[in-house]
Amino acid sequence: MSKLKVLFIILLILVAGVSAGLFLYLSGIGAVDSNDKEDITVTIPEGSGASAIVEILDDAGLVKNPTFAKINARIGGYNSLQANTYVFNKSMTLPEMMGAINKGDFDYISKTSFQLSEGFRLTQCADALAAVTPYSSEEILAKWDDKEYVRELIGKYWFLTDEVLNKDVMHPLEGYLFPDTYYITETDPTVESITEMALDEMDEVLTERKAQIEQSDYSIHEFLTLASIVTKEGCATEEDAAHIAGVFINRLNKDMSLGSDVTVCYIFDEDRVDLKVSQLDSDSPYNARKVSGLIPGPICSVPEIAIDGVLNYADTDDMFFYAGPDGTIYYAKTNEEHEKNVSAHPWTEEDLEQ
Repeated sequence: MSKLKVLFIILLILVAGVSAGLFLYLSGIGAVDSNDKEDITVTIPEGSGASAIVEILDDAGLVKNPTFAKINARIGGYNSLQANTYVFNKSMTLPEMMGAINKGDFDYISKTSFQLSEGFRLTQCADALAAVTPYSSEEILAKWDDKEYVRELIGKYWFLTDEVLNKDVMHPLEGYLFPDTYYITETDPTVESITEMALDEMDEVLTERKAQIEQSDYSIHEFLTLASIVTKEGCATEEDAAHIAGVFINRLNKDMSLGSDVTVCYIFDEDRVDLKVSQLDSDSPYNARKVSGLIPGPICSVPEIAIDGVLNYADTDDMFFYAGPDGTIYYAKTNEEHEKNVSAHPWTEEDLEQ
């Protein structure tokens, strides 16, 4: 046999060997079961290296061949592995999972979501958070009302000022948690870390408008107080938010009471139209039917539409408004016109029950 044939055979054997090895390697880092898409949760601790992560994935049944997986861990270029809790399945290949961990892919991070809706009182925010965390509503509110904790937050966020610690303010953080849907990705989240997510969102929204707010006649606390009342009174449209804000500012400029029943609802931690006479007569400083000027603080979470409504309030002569049962808001310049609007669009017992 000639030397050329021997070399050719040796080359074929080497190619076959490399091909077989490559096939085995690719198979070994492939999916454990391409048809199994059941979620499997794995937690990657802080400081975990690629080899340690392969062991964690292997323990979870997500690795087809540990030996080839560890080879991939060494040569895969995974140099920014991020600790978190991830959700994978057996139909994923090892490079897919390692790649997701390497960049902290949000799509694969284990998430618990909760929603702080527009107009939520702080008590309702606490309930929403308690539903998805180990903490009770009472524990969450206690933390939010802890003055030492609030002072720490005042030092961190420009829009939180000592005004929130006024003795008449019911809850210091009322109105400061931005309404949005939030995702908890921590394995052991704290009330503090979750709170800061909502404050960070508010920071972003208010910072965009900081110059405008500072040019207004109100402090940031007063501004959010007014915006929260606008929120509760009805700001389904930008036009209504601006118009309602314009009416309130007219009344403030005349040193009148705002005449707002939603502030009375806040005192009693409820939402209703048919308030009792005893409630309307409350001596609370939050009763905007009795006190002139602004109440001590916000009464709910404030959306952007209300913030912008106060910033861009309507230049109007109206001094009154009335929300009818169908959601339409009727405006008036005089009390006589206002009473006519109320009489023309009364709330019925059926409306109140809906």
